Amino acid sequence: MSFPSPNAGEDRLDAVPPGGILGLLAGAAWQVLLAAGVVAVVLGVVALAWPGATLVVVGAVFGSYLLVSGIFQLAGAFAAHVPGQLRVLGLVTGALSVLFGLLCFRGPAQSIVLLGLWIGFGWLLRGITTATVALSAEGMPARGWQAFVGIVTLVAGVVLIVSPIGSLLTLTVVAGVWLLVIGVMEIVHAVWLRTHVRRLTGAA
Repeated sequence: MSFPSPNAGEDRLDAVPPGGILGLLAGAAWQVLLAAGVVAVVLGVVALAWPGATLVVVGAVFGSYLLVSGIFQLAGAFAAHVPGQLRVLGLVTGALSVLFGLLCFRGPAQSIVLLGLWIGFGWLLRGITTATVALSAEGMPARGWQAFVGIVTLVAGVVLIVSPIGSLLTLTVVAGVWLLVIGVMEIVHAVWLRTHVRRLTGAA
């Protein structure tokens, strides 16, 4: 039977760079940050180069989400603790979600249209709620700004509902530009952090 060396702990401590645990964490952080930045740049380039294909992929993911969530809603509706009214609501919403999910897989156009309508109605309801609360609550902080945001969100929702495919293509391009900007910033930050870590640990 072998016993650990009394100097084993010291050997492990000697393996830690001069920056200590913080240096190790910082060393891992810049690598993760660099990887995230590169992925963001690649996704941004893909979204800008092939916005239509990107929407097709997003639409397929959206259809899968609707299908899976609908199945879970249908299963949850039969739980013993669910009241009768909520059970009916769960069955209806679950069935609709499954139906819309299946429609998404009939073709890319259906999935993109449903995705646009889904986002559009969400923005519409959110915009109406935000604007109504801001206009009715006189003591609300930043009331004018909240009302403006609500109206803009409402208008964006209406635009998506009226023209879901064209609006989503525009949003895809905007998202691609945004991903490129974020990715470049993360890469620059990672390079700066790497230089800082090398200075901290004394590496060449």
